[in-house]
Amino acid sequence: MAIWKTVVGKLWLTIIALVAVVISVNGLFFLNYIDLNFVDSSEVKHLFIYAGAVGFLLTTFFAFFLLKKITQPLREIKEAAGQIGQGDFTARVAIRSTDEIGELANTFNSMAAEIDSLIQILQHERDHLSSVLRSMTDAVISFNADGKVILTNPPGKHLLGDWIATDWSEEEAYGEGEVPRPIQEIFHEVIRCGQDMTSKVHVKNEVFSVVMTPLVSAEGVRGAVAVFRNVTEEFKVEKLRTDFVANISHEIRTPLSMVQGYSEALLDEIVTSAEERKELVQVIHDESLRMGRLVKDLLDLARMEAGHLDLNSQVLDVRQLMNRVYRKFAALTKDKGIALLYEESKEPLVLQEADGDRLEQVLTNLMDNAIRHTATGSSIRLHAELVPTKKGNEAKLVVADEGQGIPAEDLPYIFERFYKADKARKRDQNGASGGTGLGLAIVSNIVEAHGGRIEAASEVGSGTTFTIHLPMQGKS
Repeated sequence: MAIWKTVVGKLWLTIIALVAVVISVNGLFFLNYIDLNFVDSSEVKHLFIYAGAVGFLLTTFFAFFLLKKITQPLREIKEAAGQIGQGDFTARVAIRSTDEIGELANTFNSMAAEIDSLIQILQHERDHLSSVLRSMTDAVISFNADGKVILTNPPGKHLLGDWIATDWSEEEAYGEGEVPRPIQEIFHEVIRCGQDMTSKVHVKNEVFSVVMTPLVSAEGVRGAVAVFRNVTEEFKVEKLRTDFVANISHEIRTPLSMVQGYSEALLDEIVTSAEERKELVQVIHDESLRMGRLVKDLLDLARMEAGHLDLNSQVLDVRQLMNRVYRKFAALTKDKGIALLYEESKEPLVLQEADGDRLEQVLTNLMDNAIRHTATGSSIRLHAELVPTKKGNEAKLVVADEGQGIPAEDLPYIFERFYKADKARKRDQNGASGGTGLGLAIVSNIVEAHGGRIEAASEVGSGTTFTIHLPMQGKS
């Protein structure tokens, strides 16, 4: 900065101007007087010039003295203020005196220290809040009043990415960085009312619990923050519990009603002939066995789903297991007029870790279903083979029937509990009591406990094929 633009420069120029005016005025008034009263007037005139020069030098010295004492400290305060404005809150000013300039520097340093302390507190709170947000498993998304996303935590960013990548219909679509369509109504209500709102939203096959809170400032509601929790599993469990209660009530009510009705008929001696009494007793016996199987299957399934399935793992020859199952059902299928075809594997099939009794239970259950839904004159095929995969060799076990089949829309649900209550699983053609509806759920749990998987393929009128894949080296 030019010196004449500074306070000291302006003061220096002012003093010089005043000195020049004083000397000039005195010169104008005293020149005639000097010429008349002094013999050698030039000496006096030289005295005036010397006095002006000395005055100029004194004012210049005074100006540079003020420049060091006033302008330099002020410039340092200005530079320190600029550093603080740029974010360097550690900037301080050297205190060079105890006068007003020194007091100003001291006050400036105190102010800078307070700002530095306040900024550190704010940064600590910000880092604390950021750590809390990052550690949350729930998705947190903050919106401004216009619906633009201003802040998210990692789960929230992931959720937004999933929703943006979702194939929305045209009326559901929304722009990037805007309030997603499923919560737009909640957002507008929160902005309008300025109150917390809680709701559940369904997005494709998932269910989210949403808690939205307004961001309030002195000017009004400036946005909202939403917390999303994926409650899909809880929703499914609740639905499963409701369906379970309904199904178990239905399953138990029927045999209980039959047992009660037939036993009352016997007690009231409505049936007189020995043959009719024997028939009623047989029905009571069959229904009691059915309830017993239902209770046993329920207990087994509850233990499996709770993770309490104990496997007696040992080396198992799959070909011996398949032979055992074939011999068990050969006579029964022959009596029913069903051809049981067994294709024995030509390669050794030995599972290193498997429970033979449990796997026999799986195949027995699948064979029971196949026989129940296969008409006379049809066939059931048993087959096992070795299948190489990227993860290692697998034993592939197949139970295929030529029964009534399962509709395609019902196929994904056949391993759920009480699936037999669906239209694809009725009592057999002779009217005999069907299974408990828990068999395939138990089968699925046992196979998964072995580290394997079970698949079903079916076509209505052509039959159903169940395929079990079991790792040869056991569960990994």
